[in-house]
Amino acid sequence: MQAIVDIHGHVTAPLALYAYQAGLMSARAFHGKGSIRATEEEILEAALPHVQRLKDYGISRQFISPRPYSMMHSRKPEVIVQWFIETVNDIIAAQVAEYPDSFVGVAGLPQSAGVCPSNSVEELRRCVLELGFVGCVLNPDPGEGDYATPGLGDEWWYPLYEAMVELDVPGLVHATACSNPRESYSNHFITEESIAVMSLVDSNVFTDFPDLKLIISHGGGSVPYQYGRWQAQRVQKGREDFSESLKRLWFDTVLYNKESLELLFKIVGPERCLFGTETPGIGSGADRVTGQFMDDLAPVIDSIDFLGEDEKAAVFSGNAREVFSRWNGID
Repeated sequence: MQAIVDIHGHVTAPLALYAYQAGLMSARAFHGKGSIRATEEEILEAALPHVQRLKDYGISRQFISPRPYSMMHSRKPEVIVQWFIETVNDIIAAQVAEYPDSFVGVAGLPQSAGVCPSNSVEELRRCVLELGFVGCVLNPDPGEGDYATPGLGDEWWYPLYEAMVELDVPGLVHATACSNPRESYSNHFITEESIAVMSLVDSNVFTDFPDLKLIISHGGGSVPYQYGRWQAQRVQKGREDFSESLKRLWFDTVLYNKESLELLFKIVGPERCLFGTETPGIGSGADRVTGQFMDDLAPVIDSIDFLGEDEKAAVFSGNAREVFSRWNGID
C-alpha cells in the first residue's frame, strides 16, 4: 500500500487547553504562566478520534501543529502568547510520543504583533532540538488582520529565516485568527497566502536564503486561479515568468474540490505539491452530492487521470520526505 503523508494537520487537544487560554487572556499575565488543568491521560485520550480518522482515510502519518485560529498572536502582553504556544507544543510532543505511528510534530511559534520574529527563535530551537519537531507554522500576519506587519519578502523576517535554515526546517505559511470584521478567518487565510506568495517571489529572500523551504497553505490562496494576471504583468515588465518564480515555493493540497486540485497541479506542478487535508477540520463534512467526506482527499487525487503514478507518489509522500528533511520517514 502506498504511503500517504499528510503535512497539514492540527492538534486535537482537550477542552482544558482552551480554558487555560481563556485564563491567560483574562488575567493578562497577572497570575503567571500556570498550567493546563488536564491529566496526561486526558491529553492523550483527546487524540483518539483524530487517530481513528487518519486510519479511516489511510493516512500513514500526519504532521500536527497548533490550531491556527487559537494561537492569539495579536493578544497582549506578549508573554501570554509565549506561554500558550509553549503549552500547545508540549501537548503536541506528548501526543506524538504516544502515537508515533500517526503523528509528527510541527512547532507553533510565539509570534506577537509588532514584535521582531527573532522572538520565536528560542521556542523553535526547543521544539526542534529537544522535542524532535520537523517544521514550524509561520503566520505572515501576527497582527491578525491589522495589516501592519511587513510582507514575508521583507528583511524584517530574516532572523527567523536564518534559524529555519540553520535548523533545516520548513515553514508552513498559515494565517491565524482575524480581527477585521470584513473578513472571516477562512477568507483571511486566502488573503494572506496570496500576499505572502507575491511578497516572496518579488523579493530577494531566496537569493539570500537559497535553502529556505516555505509551503503555502490551502493550495496557494488565490494565486493559481489568478496566475494569468500575474504572468501578464511580468511579460509587460520583461521579468521572469511567473511559473519559474513559483518553483521556489511549495504548496499543500488542502483544497476540497477535484477541479481546484487539477488546476493547482497544472499551474505549479505535482513536483511542488505536498499532500495535506487539515483533517479533522473545516473539511470534515460530507459532500452533498457524493456523500463522501470532503477532506478524504487521497481518492480524489488518485482519480486525477493526467497524473502519472510517480507524480502521485511524489504528492502523497515523496515531496514530504524531501521538504521535511529532518523527518526519518516511514519505516
